[in-house]
Amino acid sequence: MSKRDIAIKTADGTAKAGVFKSGSGATAGVVLYMDAFGPRPALDGMAERLAALGYLVLVPDLFYRSGAYGPFDTKTAFTNPDTRAQIMGMMQGTTQAMTERDGAAFIDALTKEGASGKIGFVGYCMGGTRVMTAAGAYGERIAAAASIHGGNLASDAPDSPHLKAPSIKGRVYVGVAGVDQSFPPEQSAKLDLALRTAGVDYAIENYVGMAHGWAVPDHGVYNATGAERHWKRLTAFFDEALH
Repeated sequence: MSKRDIAIKTADGTAKAGVFKSGSGATAGVVLYMDAFGPRPALDGMAERLAALGYLVLVPDLFYRSGAYGPFDTKTAFTNPDTRAQIMGMMQGTTQAMTERDGAAFIDALTKEGASGKIGFVGYCMGGTRVMTAAGAYGERIAAAASIHGGNLASDAPDSPHLKAPSIKGRVYVGVAGVDQSFPPEQSAKLDLALRTAGVDYAIENYVGMAHGWAVPDHGVYNATGAERHWKRLTAFFDEALH
């Protein structure tokens, strides 16, 4: 297993990213979109697990426009007023439109690193929302998109991801936190209707009792049983969609 740090030129600057390879000659690629705490060892471990399945994996820093930040204590960052304000500021300052623009550069970077096959995206929390936007923006290039405890996937906002459903060409998997104020049942129903109406090949799965963030190992609400269930689903999803 290897990790290499690279710099990706985007329309708005330079984004740092990690590239993970297992040495197995992988051709299919996966872009892993971070949560609000940024790239860190916990996400590296998740990327390594994906790489071990035979994928070339890219983990970009979505907050590169904000300059240096972190590392954060993921268990206390949102209870500390200062770090909470910093994280919320970066989230609000990195719009969906910005991340959408970045998507093309990330796909191109993964291709330059050797991903000659199909490409999938997976994102967690904030990243889960932006993965859905990317799936609509780059429908011809993204064969599979997985959103894990993503929030506001079908809100009333003008940039809500569900509005891009008609442009999604790849398969979609949405793993829903059973306890999540950012993605209540009415949004799940709204997303379901949008995807079904658009003729998307999708699945929405409710992880009963799991809290927002349950699948990321350094989160305070991490649930090992739920996380392994998500890995089982994600492994099968990418295996079917990217091969």
